[in-house]
Amino acid sequence: MTYSVAVSGASGYAGGEILRLLAAHPDIEIRTVTAHSNAGQPLIDHQPHLRSLAHLQLQDTTPDVLAGHDIVFLALPHGQSGQYTDALADTPLVIDAGADHRLTSADAWEQFYGGDFHDPWAYGVPELPVAGAKQRERLVGASRIAAPGCNASTVSLSLAPGVAAGVIDPSDIVTVLAVGPSGAGKSLKPNLLAAEVLGSANPYAVGGTHRHIPEIRQALAQAAPANPAGIDPADIRISFTPVIVPMARGILATSTAPIAPGATDADIRSAWEDAYGDETFVQLLPEGHFPRTADVVGANTALLGLAIDRAANRVVVVAALDNLAKGTAGAAIQSMNIALGLPEATGLSVNGVAP
Repeated sequence: MTYSVAVSGASGYAGGEILRLLAAHPDIEIRTVTAHSNAGQPLIDHQPHLRSLAHLQLQDTTPDVLAGHDIVFLALPHGQSGQYTDALADTPLVIDAGADHRLTSADAWEQFYGGDFHDPWAYGVPELPVAGAKQRERLVGASRIAAPGCNASTVSLSLAPGVAAGVIDPSDIVTVLAVGPSGAGKSLKPNLLAAEVLGSANPYAVGGTHRHIPEIRQALAQAAPANPAGIDPADIRISFTPVIVPMARGILATSTAPIAPGATDADIRSAWEDAYGDETFVQLLPEGHFPRTADVVGANTALLGLAIDRAANRVVVVAALDNLAKGTAGAAIQSMNIALGLPEATGLSVNGVAP
């Protein structure tokens, strides 16, 4: 069966990456692409690397244009995709790459985003440990999927095995991320100009203000084995500092947490090996090895390196992934495959692009 697809926000970075990956998917027909200010223009004018899609023209992002497809991807800024939920009630599968359907807490939404709160959808990180299982099980047959925030999924995948196994203390997490500016989207912003980014490292959203914090707390709380609902997200305390660095795409996250009392080195490493040993797209590197962002460019792969710092009594996890691929579009398409009952890796690659 071939599924017809519409992609909103198709002139942006996330929309373009969704299209790039879907173009190689054997079960997908990209029928419609939409935008706002760029509507009426050829897609190729805004995504010149997508040569196989040069025949498509950007249409207005309206419910009528998006309706009538088997699958709709919403790659819109936060607060904009929720308005299409009711209008797309008859669409078999809707995948939101924005934040509107990620959070389960209305209070967290109000604190970090504001505006109308929308019902949470199945969270699109299949490998994430959830109360003794994997998030993958919640995606089977799903009709509504919330693709993750790229920074959030990087940190959550880094630490969830330790929370699930009880070998780290999630009340004192510290994470610092080097991120490429493509994660901020295509809109013109002075702080993202080449003259500002090149040759510099620029921290932003410092001091607990980044919008991905409640998403991380939610994911880690649900990973805890105490009960099916996990633990209270309020018990997850995280110091989160992102830094823009001069690479177009990629995230390198260094996350640390205290070692839980009684946890041995073998217990700690086993937690991550057990969580990801059978996974295709989340891979734990051998002891003493740590990833680079260069190794995951264009791939639907997250690479993790694990260290045990007994002097500081902390576990250190270094994670690398492509924010546009595994961090956004790849996760969305991987989740789509699961929901539709297709082989999970269809249209996706573990191989990066180098140099």
